[in-house]
Amino acid sequence: MTAATAPPAPGRKGAGPRRRSVAGPLFVAPFLILFLLLFLTPLGYAAYLSLFQERLVGGTVFVGLDNYVTALTDPLLLSGVGRVALFFLIQVPLMLALALGFALALDSGLLRLARVIRLGIFVPYAVPSVVAALMWGYLYGPDFGPFAQLSREIGIPAPNFLSDGWMLSSLANVVTWEFVGYNMIILYAALRTIPHELYEAAAMDGAGPWRIARSIKLPALKPALLLTLLFSVIGSFQLFNEPNLLMKIAPDVISSSYTANLYAYSLAFTGQQVNYAATVSFLLGLVIVIASYGVLLTANRRRTP
Repeated sequence: MTAATAPPAPGRKGAGPRRRSVAGPLFVAPFLILFLLLFLTPLGYAAYLSLFQERLVGGTVFVGLDNYVTALTDPLLLSGVGRVALFFLIQVPLMLALALGFALALDSGLLRLARVIRLGIFVPYAVPSVVAALMWGYLYGPDFGPFAQLSREIGIPAPNFLSDGWMLSSLANVVTWEFVGYNMIILYAALRTIPHELYEAAAMDGAGPWRIARSIKLPALKPALLLTLLFSVIGSFQLFNEPNLLMKIAPDVISSSYTANLYAYSLAFTGQQVNYAATVSFLLGLVIVIASYGVLLTANRRRTP
């Protein structure tokens, strides 16, 4: 029997499948370890803390779900969640509309210096949110800001962008210009995956740029738009940096419970109510999950005939 037809050695039979079965878990193991240490373990510890309450008499005692019952009737938490929901309704549609318009304009190929324009729109996302909030806080300043100084020179009254009536819109403006470039890149990347044969066929049938955008590009962008909407839901309900920094220059308007995330932070690090802060954080996470599921459910219902 020649070497080419010799049977495999008994000890090496099935070695290939065994190696493949071990290689998969080994590749995933680093991620799973980090996921366990940096996400699941703190989450479990926070869940543990939310079941206790620190009292003046008796120390830390187990209270079960009492903290959750208290949080569900907490007017500060409810007003913070409602304010963030209103912020979401104001800011996200405007931001996604701007991102969609920029992405379609860049993909049209009609803009000159498209790369420079794309970079210019994306640059605000590269600026840290802390720096962006400080910059806009200076621009909004009713006494020292350039908007107020320009209004004095012209002789017209300047709106106080840090007042109670303007604050939510001012925050929406900051967050919009922070993330419109990020969402534009996602939508623009989705547009670049559309086969150009579809555009050529539509052009041969007499379709113009607007008809191509409405009939080909927008339907193809639905998954990307859904992704950006989910990201926006999560980011909006976690609003923290911008109101936390603007609170220093508008303390009468932005309180420690202006948003739910800011309320949880104030409870933990200012009020030293760690157990109740963990409860508020878990309820906020539940609100985000419900809102995200509602978006997905609505999108799936619209897809199905």
